[in-house]
Amino acid sequence: MSKIVERTLDFLELFAEKKRPLSLSDIARLLNLPISSCHDVLQALEARGYVYEIAPRAGFYPTLRMLDIATIVANHDPIVQRADFVLQGLRDRVDESVLLCKAVGHGATYLLSFEPPHPLRFTVKVGEHVRSLYATSAGKAQLASWPEAELDAFLNTAKLEPFTPRTITSATALKAELEAGRARGWFGNVEESQSGVTTLSAPFRWSGALYIVTIAGPAPRLQGRMEWAAAQLLEACQTLEMRGR
Repeated sequence: MSKIVERTLDFLELFAEKKRPLSLSDIARLLNLPISSCHDVLQALEARGYVYEIAPRAGFYPTLRMLDIATIVANHDPIVQRADFVLQGLRDRVDESVLLCKAVGHGATYLLSFEPPHPLRFTVKVGEHVRSLYATSAGKAQLASWPEAELDAFLNTAKLEPFTPRTITSATALKAELEAGRARGWFGNVEESQSGVTTLSAPFRWSGALYIVTIAGPAPRLQGRMEWAAAQLLEACQTLEMRGR
């Protein structure tokens, strides 16, 4: 990625993290960048109306221009328009977090996240990547979609290191798990990637692209409800796939 693009994104994420006006020297120190480089990015953002100076020597802060643009983009996102109502309904029925990600290469990126009102719930940030191909249900759903030769090459070379004592670290066992998931249409993760967390995922396709819906929550709440939740998940994925035709 271009350095100037990375630095611009670092600027915007820094303001979101600190939640306060920042001076040029603050930004340079926090991002460990030269003052001159920070000045160039800050000047460009100010000229385009994305940041403004609160007052002389009082620091800079983003304007609402980003919010206006983000709102317009979100309101016309074809994925959100197709999936929003279906996934919110799924969240309400299962009363757990519901996530949507899109498979890209050997990874997947979260596009939507709907959380239940419980204080104890599973959360991810939109834009984050699925953390593991072999220890998460979404990762397993993606692996199971690969051609056999590609999957075998991955299993022959991947280091299946444990995230928890329940992580599958045998290539043979993982392949059997993927085959079982293909047969039933959904993939599980019972405390394999994070202790105390259970997830189940199912794939669907829009225009040939692979998308994955995940239900995630505390293991004790989902224990005993997996089959029922999986049925709700599969129904939602079938609805979404039909909407994409």
